Amino acid sequence: MQDLSDEQQDADAELLQRYASGDAAAARLLTARLVPRIHGHALRVLGDRAEAEDVAQEAMLRLWRQAPKWRTGEAKVTTWVYRVVANLCTDRLRRRGAGATGLDDVAEPADPTPGAAQRMQQTARVDALQQALASLPDRQRQAVVLRHIDGMANPEIAEVLGIGVEAVESLTARGKRALAAQLSAQRDALGFENE
Repeated sequence: MQDLSDEQQDADAELLQRYASGDAAAARLLTARLVPRIHGHALRVLGDRAEAEDVAQEAMLRLWRQAPKWRTGEAKVTTWVYRVVANLCTDRLRRRGAGATGLDDVAEPADPTPGAAQRMQQTARVDALQQALASLPDRQRQAVVLRHIDGMANPEIAEVLGIGVEAVESLTARGKRALAAQLSAQRDALGFENE
């Protein structure tokens, strides 16, 4: 994901205001823009497709409830909804306890283009990354996913997580080091020996 331009942010706020005024088409457009991204984030953090869908739906419901009270210029719609998703994910992770969801329950979509060996290799890489992400502390995992997978900038991550930019930098740096350490032992098995 690229950082969103000011025009896109303004468009999100405009769509939310139009929804609050009863424009169902605006709701569909905003949903189409936000849901794939927040669902993807929740899936990476939680490792469970059904839970990620529940989180995305709950976040959108909260956004729709907020729409009539939305004050343009105070917060970006995407930042607000990502913060809700981050909080919902944190709540679910706390309820689960320290254990992580098995990756066998998360099916990867099949890509018809690559061959079977390439698909197996890619699946192994995704599984290894998901396992490594699951081993990180919750806040570190949130920061790493928002920064390195969802592509958000540190100030926006700080706003989403309710922490300072320096804390974001520290969380992402520690998370990145931990991921590298865990994945380096699997480098050959994951097919990175020649890359």
